[in-house]
Amino acid sequence: MTELEAKTRERIKGNGFMVYNHMELEMVEPDYAVFRMEIRPESKNVFGMVHGGAIYALADNATGSAAHTDGRHYVTQNGNLHFLRNQAEGTIRAIARVRHRGRSTVLVLVDVVGDGGTLLATGEFSFFCVG
Repeated sequence: MTELEAKTRERIKGNGFMVYNHMELEMVEPDYAVFRMEIRPESKNVFGMVHGGAIYALADNATGSAAHTDGRHYVTQNGNLHFLRNQAEGTIRAIARVRHRGRSTVLVLVDVVGDGGTLLATGEFSFFCVG
């Protein structure tokens, strides 16, 4: 395990929302993070598909972790996600890459993919540095 992965895992241990919703770090590198979530009954909407809020939260956690890889602290400033498809079972992943890192803000692109790499959602999140 790299030092960056160890620090990231330690930081997200305190994220009760993420833990409660079974979102897990799969990989982290400088300016890059991948999170996964197994679809469970409690993560589905009334139509039996993964809830849009769960997809958005997974994307927010992945992009936030990619932003944090420089060792500073950030809060989400804005998030924009385009929902394209959905999935009822299996695993979804949010793949986040820093697009631009400024002095006080970071722009991170994200793709949320389902089983077989099917693109479920895509978007971008901006973060504000708070320390």
